Amino acid sequence: MENIDEVSAVPRELEEALKNNSLTTAAGKIQDYLKEINNVELNIAVTGETGSGKSTFVNAFRGMKNNEEGAALTGVVETTMEAKAYPHPKYPNLKVWDLPGIGTSNFKPEEYLQKVEFDRFDFFIIVSSERFRANDITLAKEIQKMKKKFYFVRSKIDNDMKAEGRKEMFDQDKTLETIRQYCIKGLEDQGLGSPKVFLISSFDLGYYDFHDFEETIEKELPDHKRSVFAFFLEYCLQTRKC
Repeated sequence: MENIDEVSAVPRELEEALKNNSLTTAAGKIQDYLKEINNVELNIAVTGETGSGKSTFVNAFRGMKNNEEGAALTGVVETTMEAKAYPHPKYPNLKVWDLPGIGTSNFKPEEYLQKVEFDRFDFFIIVSSERFRANDITLAKEIQKMKKKFYFVRSKIDNDMKAEGRKEMFDQDKTLETIRQYCIKGLEDQGLGSPKVFLISSFDLGYYDFHDFEETIEKELPDHKRSVFAFFLEYCLQTRKC
C-alpha cells in the first residue's frame, strides 16, 4: 500500500505537463495519478479507556447503529479484545479501528502500544466519557513522540446535558463551553499544548461537535483528486482547449 508522501510527487509532474501545454501528457498523468490515489489507505485508531464509548463512536462515525450488521460490538462490559478495522462507507480506503480499552488487566498501559501495533495507524482519536485520565495522557504523549495526529473526543455529552438540564437557569451553550474548557485545561496542565476537544453524543449526531469533527477529519484526507482537477481546469482556462 502506497503512502501519501509517495503519491504527493505526482501533482508536480502533472503541473509540469500543464505548463508545457501538453494536454495528452497531462491526461495520461491524471489517469495514472487517480490509480495511485485509489491505493492510498488511511487508518484511524479509536482508543481510550474501557467504557468511554469507543465502539459506539466507531459506529456513529461510520453512520451505523450499534445493532446493525457489521457494527462494532458494544456493551456494558469490556467487549473489544483486539484491534479491529471497520471501513468508512463514504471513503472505502479509510478504515476506522476499534482498539481495546487501555488500563484493564488485559491491556496495561506499559504493554498497550506494542499489543495494538500503534505504528500502523495514521490518526488517533482518544475518547473519554468524563475527564481525560492518566492513561489518555500517556497515549497522547506517545502519539506525539511518533509525530502523528490525534484528537480528543469527549463522549456521552447527551447524558451531561440531561443531568444539567434539571438545574435551574440551565444554559446549554455555557455548559458545553464549561465542559470543553475543563477538558482543555486538564490536558494543557499535562503539557499537551492547546488541544482541540470535540464534544460528541454518538446517539445525537445532529448536535454538539460531531459535524465539526467529521469536517476536520475530512480535511486530513488526501486531496490529491481535487488538486489534479484544479491543475487540469487551470490548463483548460489558459489554453481554451477544453
